[in-house]
Amino acid sequence: MAATVRRTSCNLCEAICGVLVTVEDDRVTDVRGDESDPLSRGHICPKAVALKDLQEDPDRLTTPVRRTRDGWEPIGWDEAYTLVADRLTAIQREHGRNAVGVYLGNPNVHSLGAMTHMPTALRLLRTRSRFSATSVDQLPHMLASYLLYGHQLMVPVADIDRTSYLLMLGANPLASNGSMMTAPGFGRRLKEIRRRGGRVVVIDPRRTETAAVADEHHFVRPGTDAAFLLALIHQVIADGNARPAPYVDGLAAVTEAVAEWTPERAAAATGIPAEVIRRIAAEFAGADRAACYGRVGVSTQQFGVVCQWAVQVLNIITGNLDRPGGTMIPRPAVDTLRGIRRGHVGVWKSRVRGLPEFGGELPVAALAEEILTPGDGQIRALVTVAGNPVLSTPNGRKLDEGLAGLDFLVAVDPYINETTRHADVILPPTPPLERDHYDLTFHQLAVRNTARWNEAVLPRPAAARHDWEIFRDLGLELLRRMPRSRQKVIAGVRLRLSPRRIVDLGLRIGPYRLSLRKLRKSPGGIDLGPLQPALPGALRTSDQRINVAQESILDDLARLSSALVAPDNDGELLLIGRRHLRSNNSWMHNSARLVKGKPRHQLLMNPADLAGRSLADGELVEVTSAAGALTVEVAESNDMMPGVVSLPHGFGHGLPGVRLGVAGQVAGASVNDVTDDAETDAVGGTAVLNGVPVRVTSARGRA
Repeated sequence: MAATVRRTSCNLCEAICGVLVTVEDDRVTDVRGDESDPLSRGHICPKAVALKDLQEDPDRLTTPVRRTRDGWEPIGWDEAYTLVADRLTAIQREHGRNAVGVYLGNPNVHSLGAMTHMPTALRLLRTRSRFSATSVDQLPHMLASYLLYGHQLMVPVADIDRTSYLLMLGANPLASNGSMMTAPGFGRRLKEIRRRGGRVVVIDPRRTETAAVADEHHFVRPGTDAAFLLALIHQVIADGNARPAPYVDGLAAVTEAVAEWTPERAAAATGIPAEVIRRIAAEFAGADRAACYGRVGVSTQQFGVVCQWAVQVLNIITGNLDRPGGTMIPRPAVDTLRGIRRGHVGVWKSRVRGLPEFGGELPVAALAEEILTPGDGQIRALVTVAGNPVLSTPNGRKLDEGLAGLDFLVAVDPYINETTRHADVILPPTPPLERDHYDLTFHQLAVRNTARWNEAVLPRPAAARHDWEIFRDLGLELLRRMPRSRQKVIAGVRLRLSPRRIVDLGLRIGPYRLSLRKLRKSPGGIDLGPLQPALPGALRTSDQRINVAQESILDDLARLSSALVAPDNDGELLLIGRRHLRSNNSWMHNSARLVKGKPRHQLLMNPADLAGRSLADGELVEVTSAAGALTVEVAESNDMMPGVVSLPHGFGHGLPGVRLGVAGQVAGASVNDVTDDAETDAVGGTAVLNGVPVRVTSARGRA
């Protein structure tokens, strides 16, 4: 068969880059960037090429399996659905609805079928024991957006293609390709900012790949970004440079709340000189188009919600919200906000610790204790979907213990990994190249309005099932066990609609009145233009106004004030995470193409901190925290702020029963063996993964 080139997009990360895939005899022979894609313009990273590896991975499951005394055995789809539905309903009948928990991993938002059918199917469980990767990642973004703009997914993005001043905190888009900001080819876009005379400033405890090419980089003590941001707000107001839009309320209350956060006070906490804070405040307020962007590093700390609120307030009071070159609300062809609830906070709380839900989900930092703590409402069964929380959530060893003791665990996942090794049944979906795709999530966060429909590149084997088919059939099996009701009828109709039909309906009622037929005629995508001003009309608040003086945030400033004292660490170091371009959390380490080359698993440490502990570059060290300990190789790095160490997440694949042949040979430890599930952001419950106090000592004689 002659080779053919097929257009699709890489949906492994948020960049959704257009790619050209060459196929011969139903095998991928080449993957390269699609220059006709109006958003990515030909850019791809190494992960896109690894689409071929995912397709051909011999460890990937292709049929359902169940655990037996003799190991895993294949079973039919209908038998699997019946088994899962019987066990879940039986456990709920005996122990109550909340005895069945749900954990959703990051890859779900990268799959059209999961987005269209998973919510309907899992709502049939009617459980409040719902968890996801949201609370180890972007919850502070979503909570700040809910409070300020009236919808959890109305997240303004930096209009980086037109900005002249970009201030970034805790973000490394050269490694992440942008996050909560779909910006493929960020390196090129960064160069374009500087080429037109703009300025890029990075605040980070590590001199990241992005910081290394910025105009300016300043180390910041982990966990103190909120003080820096509050000082910027303080200084902008003190200098008379606050100019919020007429639909913004609450400036007087914010002025009073930040009065004590002078640059001098912030300098003592952050390590950034007061004169630098004043200068950045003046430059940001004085720029004709400026945008402040904060990401994982400022979200996954004890004041993550304060940080993301402060990022928004800085953009708002300088007049940069809803301004070309500032921060703007994308206008995707399918209005995702219409189909997703605006959110709510604290309608219920976790059983053991009383942590508040957000948007119907409890903080994942509470998952292990909800499984391990006996009593009414104890989680006895769990459904995991495209997630590996043993490696990706705090205190992974504790959660691992909890999973081992469950009565039943079902996973919708293509791999037997550190989490799914505990499953009783695994339902594997088709890989990305065998699925149609339209990106419902990341067009909502894109720096340019575009639309693209992707046909499946490869045919699906007859015995395989797409994720939407898995949720459809499992949902219908659950419905058969429920009494007839109007809700049951509606759920049945929704489950039977195909993703194609759902996307077509969304396009037709969307702002551009497109259709799936029109998109299929433009397989490289349709350019819908740059971001456009949309406020206050697009606001989802009850009065279409923005109140910056959010009570829950301002109340938390007292906690911040008492927490940010001058550092006296008594030999402790502060641990932060790290992102690599070739990694995607824990689930891309089974590609030999991506894990080859120089090691990326080491603990990075400043030379002065090594010398002060009589440690040597390359030595095996023990990292100890309040939650546990791990052993890993240390690497000397001048890119680290003194007093700070960095360990990437997603490593640590050596647990018994894991069937990941390549990943199992990758060196490294799980950073979440030392993060503490007892530590969360008081406002939103986000896990604290950055600024974790640790001790680092030689592991000589312990290996």
